[in-house]
Amino acid sequence: MKVSVLDIHGKETGRKVELSDAVFAVEPNDHAIYLDVKQHLANKRQGTHKAKERAEIKGSTRKIKKQKGTGTARAGSIKSPVFRGGGRVFGPRPRNYSFKLNKGLKKLARRSALSSQVNDNNILVVEDFNFETPNTKKFISVLQGLGVENKKTLFVLGDTNKNVYLSSRNLKRAKTITNSGLSTYEVLNANKIILLESSLEGINQI
Repeated sequence: MKVSVLDIHGKETGRKVELSDAVFAVEPNDHAIYLDVKQHLANKRQGTHKAKERAEIKGSTRKIKKQKGTGTARAGSIKSPVFRGGGRVFGPRPRNYSFKLNKGLKKLARRSALSSQVNDNNILVVEDFNFETPNTKKFISVLQGLGVENKKTLFVLGDTNKNVYLSSRNLKRAKTITNSGLSTYEVLNANKIILLESSLEGINQI
């Protein structure tokens, strides 16, 4: 599959690059995508939630009223869950939500996500560019030149580019990563994916 290479102004450079069919033209596997995205979101959960149960809150354990003859339900400790301020029944406890997926499945999910975005014409290939210093205005002009200033975009770099990263960091709808950090979630969470030429080789490898 050949795709035209654009410059930062959105104009064709007259060159084309080959996108690997094994990465960008596979039949999307929805279940693999689901599992990979589920794992990504689960791994981001801290799992530090905690509610105190009746054995963990402060309060007297004295029986608050006699067992019979009150006309109401029997009650023991004031820490009972039925009373205000009592412990919680089966409350959340700290836990680890992460789970394991096979590497082959994760690769299939990434290929499926990229292929799905190609089918929707959401992937652009742009020639490599750099800034002498971090400059958000210049980065916005790049977005405007590509016609994606109002869309959630994902820039995929070949190597770490500090100036481009810092230029985009303050923009809510733009995110910049290297090809080694490309994940199924990041691919699907973007409306437009901008691949720099230098990133293509690394994407094929991972």
